Amino acid sequence: MNTELTKRSLVELAVERMRECIVLGDWQVGQRLPTEPELALQLGISRNTVREAMRVLAFSGLVEIRQGDGSYLRTAQDPLQAVHAMSRCTPEQARETRHILEAEAVGLAALRRTDADLQALRDALEGSAGHFHGDVDAYVACDLVFHQRLVDAAHNPALSELYRYFSGVVAAALQHNMATVPRCQATFDLHGQILDAIEQRDAERAKRLTRILIES
Repeated sequence: MNTELTKRSLVELAVERMRECIVLGDWQVGQRLPTEPELALQLGISRNTVREAMRVLAFSGLVEIRQGDGSYLRTAQDPLQAVHAMSRCTPEQARETRHILEAEAVGLAALRRTDADLQALRDALEGSAGHFHGDVDAYVACDLVFHQRLVDAAHNPALSELYRYFSGVVAAALQHNMATVPRCQATFDLHGQILDAIEQRDAERAKRLTRILIES
């Protein structure tokens, strides 16, 4: 028997059992969850399997693991369902979603940004600039930080969290574009122009430039 397959099956079973506890309301949002030994005894599995299953739940956003304090239930709604839906969307659907989510968030950012937001955006943009003509993966990683900080500057936690889940789709689109279309400095320069519009608190210009960037 393949031991790696058996281990994975046990972890998947443990994850499923834990999800049932959440769906059935056995665990409440904000509640400190049972310890690893307690869960191992309750589920009839090893502590190592419990630990791996808890990491899966933490990665999906359902559980928060606090070092030295235990694990807590963050939400009863499984974000992975949203992530799976996003992963199946077409390029056109991804663009539509970015127009609705990102462009509008950038408009709010222009109205609500703080000096700390501007500095964080400048730092992120500087990091991106160093990789634009270099390694694609390095550039995309830096660019995602910039875009996330744009949305974060709207100071709406719901928008920030939605964009965080959506960022995988954005990354895939960026990687595809950079691999198939010659890199254009004018496209990169749009990032700086958006930042300038946010600094000037010009919401309409910031949104217009963001829409141009999304379509480029």
